[in-house]
Formats: sequence, C-alpha cells, structure tokens
Amino acid sequence: MKTTAVIISEQGAADTLTLQEIEIAPPGPGEAMIEQTAIGLNFMDVYQRSGHYPMSLPSGLGLEAAGRIVEIGDNVTGLQVGDRVAYAAGPPGAYARHRNFSADRLVRIPDGISDEIAAAVLMKGMTVEYLLNRAYPVKAGEDVLFYAASGGVGLLAGQWGRHLGARMIGVTSGEENCRLILENGYADAIDRTKDDIAERARGLTDGAGVSVVFDSVGKATFDASIDALAPRGYFMSFGATTGEAPPVSPSLLQHKGSLYFCRPTLATYIGSNADLQVSAAEVFRLIEEGVLNVRIGQTYAMADIVTAHRDLESGATSGSSIIQP
Repeated sequence: MKTTAVIISEQGAADTLTLQEIEIAPPGPGEAMIEQTAIGLNFMDVYQRSGHYPMSLPSGLGLEAAGRIVEIGDNVTGLQVGDRVAYAAGPPGAYARHRNFSADRLVRIPDGISDEIAAAVLMKGMTVEYLLNRAYPVKAGEDVLFYAASGGVGLLAGQWGRHLGARMIGVTSGEENCRLILENGYADAIDRTKDDIAERARGLTDGAGVSVVFDSVGKATFDASIDALAPRGYFMSFGATTGEAPPVSPSLLQHKGSLYFCRPTLATYIGSNADLQVSAAEVFRLIEEGVLNVRIGQTYAMADIVTAHRDLESGATSGSSIIQP
C-alpha cells in the first residue's frame, strides 16, 4: 500500500526534509503496522537531520508516535488489530501516516490518555523518568538544577521533581518562560539571558550549591553547571543543543569538590522490553493521577515539517510539539 512520509536524502538544514508518497510493505514477522494519528517532535530529530548524528540515507525521520494497529505480522503476541499504541526512541521513521514497527517496542496507551498526549509525552516523559528515578534518584529535600526548563522535557521534570519532594530550580530565558516554569513545579527560575547561572544557583542555596545538575545544553553551559554544584555533586549531561561538552579532566572534578560527571542516554535505560514497559507505565500513571500536566504548545501538519524543525531549533517552541499526519 502507499502512504505519506517525510524523507531526508541529505543531512543539513530543515529544508532537506521533503514530504513524499512511499510504498509500505505488509508488516514482517514480529512487526505491527500502525495507522499513526499523532507524531512527537523531539530535539533528537534535529540532531539526526543536521548531521550531529550520522544516518544512512535516504531515511525517514522522527522517533515517536501514537496510533492504532491495523495489521499484525507473524509471531506477534500480546497485541491485536485495533489496539492503541505508542512508541519512542526507535529507528527513525515516525514522520509518516503509516508505519511498521517492532511489536516488542510498542506500549499500549491507557484509555484515559489521548493519542495526542501519548505522542507528546512518551519520549520526553521516559527521559524524565530515567533521569530522576534511575540515573540519579532524586530525593526529597534536594536542590536540583534543570536546564531548558520551559521545554517539553523541562516542564515535565519540574512537576516530577516537585512530586518527589525536591526543590526544583529551572534555567530558561525571558520573563514569560520564567513564569511558565514556576507554574509547572519549579520553586525558582533563573533567566539565562540576564542572570549568572552558577551565582544565582549558589545564592538560592545559601552558597552550598545544588546536589545535581541536569544539563541538556552542553558546551555553552558546562562551566556554569560545574560551578553550581555542591561538593560531591552530580553533573548529569543528557544533551548538547550548543555542541558537546568539553572533555572532562579528572583533576577538574577533584578540585571542584569531588564531583561526578555522567553522560546517560534514554536508549540504554529502556533497552530491554521490561525497562521500556516499566518506564512508560510510570509516565502514564503520573498523568492519570494528575501529577503531570502535559502542555502541547504547538501542533503542526506534516506538510509543515520544515517550519516545525525551524521553530524547534531556534527555541521558538515551548512545552511539547506534535505533528498531525
């Protein structure tokens, strides 16, 4: 059958993305075909499109979507036609109306959660889950510094951290975004356009520094993150929107207070089906219980994917963004 998909033939700027009609085969063994109703937009898509991460081309793009199973291949158990499912962090190709996907990497969407919310939250929510629950188990009473606090991951992190009893300090830009994060779990907001991040973080903690920094920015914020940490603090580097953080010298960590530097990634933390299902279930549970409020800030038609990428890359978006096939 034929379907519509976004294809990238060369890595580069957003206008390398083109909408095409393609042929899709029936699902193979272990696969399910999904009629997709909502697609998540993530900064990882920008990394792959731009060339930050190498890809075999031509290729689809996108890592996260939700929809309904319309056909099942051989050797698939536990799923059936009509099931509402979602996935995240799989092979690129989510920007499509229909897609075949490994059945053991799908999660069922609870009845009380829409496809749009599932597509907007799954990858970002599981990122927050592994960061705050497993990579560094955040404890009640701890001071936590979180970058890009007004983005999709950041807004969820503020709410999740508050639920855990931590004092969440968010870094964002501008008065409007500062107000937004204070409404989404953060006790304090640091405006990176006018504040000295490390100085403000230390001031808010009476000079002690924070227990942990979650830094998705990379090169531009490395020094500030190091200087914001308390002795024996943890630097959790989980992204690089301004380029990779510089090489970390053991002596730097020593002299700055016996610090720990970690570079975790979602793919490792949901590498097994068991870990995937547990992480997704925790995200969905907190949504159903009202702990997490998912903010869909932007919705784009798939035909407007170039605009969507430009907006995301320039920092013009807030909250989560979804694409409608």
